[in-house]
Formats: sequence, C-alpha cells, structure tokens
Amino acid sequence: MSDDPTVVIPATILIIALSAFFVASEFSLIATRRHRLEEAAPTSPAARAALRSASELTLLLAGAQLGITLCTLLLGAITKPAVHYWLEPLLEQVGLSGGVADVASFVLALFIVTFLHLVIGEMAPKSWAIAHPERSAVLLAIPMRGFMAVTRPLLLALNSAANRLLRRYGVDPVDSVATGQDPAALRHLVEHSANVGVLDVLASQTLATALTLDETPIRDLVRVDAPLVLVPRTATVADLQRVALDSGHRRIPVSDGDDIVGVVHVRDTLMQPPDAPVVGVMRPPYRLAADTTLHMALAAMRQTRQHLAVVIDAGADSSADLSADTSAGQPSGRVLGVVTLADVLRQLAPDGRPTPVRSGAR
Repeated sequence: MSDDPTVVIPATILIIALSAFFVASEFSLIATRRHRLEEAAPTSPAARAALRSASELTLLLAGAQLGITLCTLLLGAITKPAVHYWLEPLLEQVGLSGGVADVASFVLALFIVTFLHLVIGEMAPKSWAIAHPERSAVLLAIPMRGFMAVTRPLLLALNSAANRLLRRYGVDPVDSVATGQDPAALRHLVEHSANVGVLDVLASQTLATALTLDETPIRDLVRVDAPLVLVPRTATVADLQRVALDSGHRRIPVSDGDDIVGVVHVRDTLMQPPDAPVVGVMRPPYRLAADTTLHMALAAMRQTRQHLAVVIDAGADSSADLSADTSAGQPSGRVLGVVTLADVLRQLAPDGRPTPVRSGAR
C-alpha cells in the first residue's frame, strides 16, 4: 500500500468520516422518538426514510456494524502501515536501534490510528447523534438507506444468522426499539428517583398517584355511608335553590325513587319562577359504570363536557360505550352515588389519597 502522504491522509480522513457516518446513523435511530419522525414524515422524504429504517432496526444496525468494521479494516490496511513507515526513521534518528525502532513505531502507529478512530470516528459522532437524535436521523437517513440497498443481500444473510443464533438460546429477536414503559416500570422509576433525591416527596406522590389512575375504579370515590344531596322529581325551583344554598353545591341531582333521572345546575333556575318544576330545567344524567377506571372516566367526562357523573353498579352493562351521548348507550343499574370532574382531578393532589364523595357537584 502507498505511503505517500498525499494519498494516505485524504484516504484516512475519508475513512474516519465514513466511520462517523455509520456510528451516528446507528445511535440516532436508537435514541430518536418515533412520533417526532412521524410528525415530520408528511413533508420530509428524509423523515420517511428514517421511519423505514426504524421499522427494520436490526437490519440497519447490521449495516452500520458492517460499515464500521470495513472502516476499521481499511484504517488497518492503509493508515497504520503508512504511519508505521513514517515513524520508524524518526525513531532511528533519536538513537533507537533498527529492531527497537520498528517495534516502537508499530506500537505508536497502532495507538495513533486507534485513538483517531475511537475519538473522531466513534465517540464524537455517537455523542452528537444522542444529543440531536431526530436531526441526525433525518440528516443521515437517505445515504444510509442507499448503503443498505446496495448491501441488503449480505445484511439479510448476516441478520438471519444472528437471529438463528439468538433463537437457539431462547431469545426472541425484535426489529424495533420499544418506545414506552408500562405503569409498573414507571412507578418503580418514580420511587427510585424519590429515594435517591432526584424528585421531592410531593412531586413523586403526584406522579405515583397519576400512574394509578388506569387501575383505580371510580367506585373508590363513592362513599356509600353518606347521604346523597338531591331533590325529588316533584321539587320546585325554590326547593332546589334552597338545597343548593344549604349544601353549597351548584349541580343538584334529581331523583325518582332510587334512581337519578336528571341533574340541574342552579344557574338554569335563576330566570324561572319559584314554583316552576325542576323537571323543566333538568338535564339527562351522565352515567358511568362503577368499574370504570379513573383514567377512562376522566377522558370520557372531558370528551363529553360533563362535570358530574352518576356512578352505576352496572353488572353486565359495565362495558357500555363511554363515548355515547348523555341520554343513550349508558350503563343501567343500581345508583351508588355521584362523582364530579373535580373529584377525579383531585386524585392528582400531592397526598395521593382518594377523596370519597357522595354529594352533589359544586
């Protein structure tokens, strides 16, 4: 191989640059957030290319590792012998014998080439890709896809061999990086962060409580040993306003025997005569099955713009559609109580304890 500096130095720069390209391509897709690529994909061909690479991540990693290996071999075949050749006469000039100078120049050449390759060709691009994952993934996606297209048969063969080896030892290969954590893992992370002092107590309790919203049923907010603040179907506007004044609530349920047939907001009675029946201004109740999780209840109440829900022991009807309107498609059964949107949101309070209620909504 030539030891001409005008050939070796440009070749070395090119090889190290190619190594940096493969390393950055590898780490950018490992660190990137897929949803950010999806947001940019409609207007960016490079983002679409990055998404395709993310969907076949093991193949991309095989391509990156193949490229890095080739760069390492080229540095060993081109740069190291040239550096060895340049250093040997310099060491002989400082008094080393021929054999010692040869060994010393070999070791120095190996150190210099390895240092350049590790620092410039691997560590620096790795740090850049991790610091700017979406930017680097989009920037490098198209040329990396081109390399993968040329070497795809070889990459498929290498990837297949690696997958067979993994399956032989009971490991199931995957083609993409998991992008989320289950609630149990997140709770463990919050607990660990609180124990080591990264999160203060109030913040950790708030986060831990929020992560239980998908497991806690709305029945836990209903206290069955307290009287429910309501008015009968035969009540007048004056009766309802009196109950609202005494209780301090603005939304009052209307009952018909053991069932709740409506809800009246006090403001809807302000323009009505005192002896007007409340049934003329009441709205249909919004019902939720008692085993509905707080997360689903919060989503349903926000979607339908309901501030008060009647909690029903629905039994077989507990799977009713929560997105239905407030007058149809809702669970039926025994009334356990009522819960307000504020009651659900209050579960995110720092103390992390449910606040049972069985009264009309404020």
